[in-house]
Order: sequence, then structure tokens, then C-alpha cells
Amino acid sequence: MRLALLVPGPFDAVSGGYAYDRRMVAGLRAAGHAVRVIELAGRHPLADDMARQSAAMAWEDLAADETPIIDGLGLPAFGALSDAMAARPVVGLIHHPTALETGFSEDQRALLRAAERRLMPLLAKVIVTSEPTAERLVADFGVRHERISVVVPGTEDAPRRTATAALPCHILSIGTLVPRKGHDLLIRALARLTDLDWHLTIAGAPDRDAVHAHGLRALAEELNVARRVTFAGEVVDGALEALWQQADIFALATRWEGYGMAIAEALKRGVPVAITAGGAAGGLVPAEAGAVCPVDDLDQFSKALRRMIFDTSLRAYLADHAWKAGQALPGWNAQAGKFAAALA
Repeated sequence: MRLALLVPGPFDAVSGGYAYDRRMVAGLRAAGHAVRVIELAGRHPLADDMARQSAAMAWEDLAADETPIIDGLGLPAFGALSDAMAARPVVGLIHHPTALETGFSEDQRALLRAAERRLMPLLAKVIVTSEPTAERLVADFGVRHERISVVVPGTEDAPRRTATAALPCHILSIGTLVPRKGHDLLIRALARLTDLDWHLTIAGAPDRDAVHAHGLRALAEELNVARRVTFAGEVVDGALEALWQQADIFALATRWEGYGMAIAEALKRGVPVAITAGGAAGGLVPAEAGAVCPVDDLDQFSKALRRMIFDTSLRAYLADHAWKAGQALPGWNAQAGKFAAALA
């Protein structure tokens, strides 16, 4: 196959969605398929003039025998190309609908929803990263079920985290500093537990929503827990693995996940998790591997964290089951093969 992935740049951005895209491109190339990555300029998903112009130029640059794959983050920029999309087999790679992204105004979300409801039904095939996302596309965005393939992310082999009883209890959260990731709820939940010895590290890029990122730091100051919270910024490779190996608990108060790659990485290392059940996140975690609370339920989330921080024997039990669950997760090679099959 000859394929062209159209995705907002930079393609080396640190996020679960971009990591998935890079893995699929690498897997397809390794299997002998020709894959060209076209980075879209401009602002996404609230497309500006530059984004729309970049989408138009990328479309014009497609070869006749290339199958275009449009990453969902860039899909709204193709609004003026709906007739051309309807006339050609186009694949959508939808991590989650951008209309579900928190942090936008209601007017902005309405614009995104309208664009996605208009464009998604035109896609010949749609690849999503979880069943909940597939269900949402059918129910709310007019995508026919038979056009959808679910290809969940893979995981790499990773060393098991060896738990200790040392204090403080190290809590790790990974996710871009945007409202959808719920870092505000996590900070508020932990601020109720100042009688316990804990330290939170949040690893995530702050530049996607600088106002929200600044607000998180201000919130930690306001709640008198700033000394207990480290904003590590964008962390990758060995530095990220070092954080994993220090972590006693992985926590994420997410409001929506198309899958939840960081949660899967926690399980892979035997790190117990405390999360909220946003999107597909809750379905990843067996009851014996952590705590799954309702979205935005501050009381339940704080209580779950209290139990896990306080009770080291409970954490050890959860860690054993997290490790078992993590070993059953699929690898990237297998998922790249499923991705290729979905395109065929």
C-alpha cells in the first residue's frame, strides 16, 4: 500500500496520540508499505487560515495511488474539502472527537462538533483506539458501524516497578496540562490528604494551554501543597522511565480518554492506578489493580487515594494485579499488523 498520513505538526510531539501515530507508521513501513507523513501547519483543531491552507495544499499534493489517512486532530481543517473527500477513499484515524476536548468554549465545541459531524460520515474507513470511541462516533457523529475498526495501542516490555515502603509515597501523573486530563481535580483531591506523606509529580507539556498550566500552579499554591507538587514538564525516554521506577501510584483524573496509554504503561510496570472513568480509561483497569472513580467525583477520588497512600499492603496487592494485567496487554508489532489489516 501507498499511504499518506496527514497530521498536525510537529510529528515528534510528546503525547499518547502522536506516539501511537509514530508507532503505526514505523510498523507499516517495517511491513513493506510506503508511508509518507505530511505535517499540517497552523492551529488545530480550531483551524485557522493557515491550517485550512495547509490542508488544501496537502490534499493537492496527494498522489493518485496514495490512500490519505487524516489524523482526527487535523480533520476540522479539511472542512472546505468535503466534496473532494466524498469522491475519494479517505481513512480517518480518530483518537477521540475533538468536540469532546475540554477547555474550549461552548461555541468552539459547537463548531468542532458541526465540522466532525459533517466530515466523519464521508470517511470510507475509520480507525479508532477503543470501543467507547467507536460507540461515540456511531451515536453522535453519524459514522456507520461497519466502517469502523478498533486498533488499541500497544505497549513495550518494561521493567517491573519494585515497590518499597519508603516515604513519601510517590504519585505520578502523566498528561499534557489541559483541562481534559483533570490535573486540577487530582491536586484538589490530594490537598485533602495533608496528614499523609505524599509527593506528586506531573509530567506533561505546559504549552498546549498555557493559561490552564499557570492555573494549575496557582491552584497548588492556593491549596498550600505547592511544595508537594512537582511540575516536571515534558519528560521522555530515560528520564520518564526513572519517574516510573520511583512511582508508588499512578493517578489521572481524566475526563475523557480515547484509550489511556499512560494507564496501560502503569499496568505494564506493575504500578497500581487511581483514575477516573473518562472515556475508555476505566475499561483498562481491573478492580484488583487500582481504583476507578466517577469523572469529577472529588470525594470518591480523594478517598481512593487516601486508602492507597496509607495502606502499603493494599498497594502491594494492587501492584501484583496491575503487573498481571499489564503482561496481557498487546505489543506494538501486533497492533501495527491489525492497523494494516484495517486499511486493506
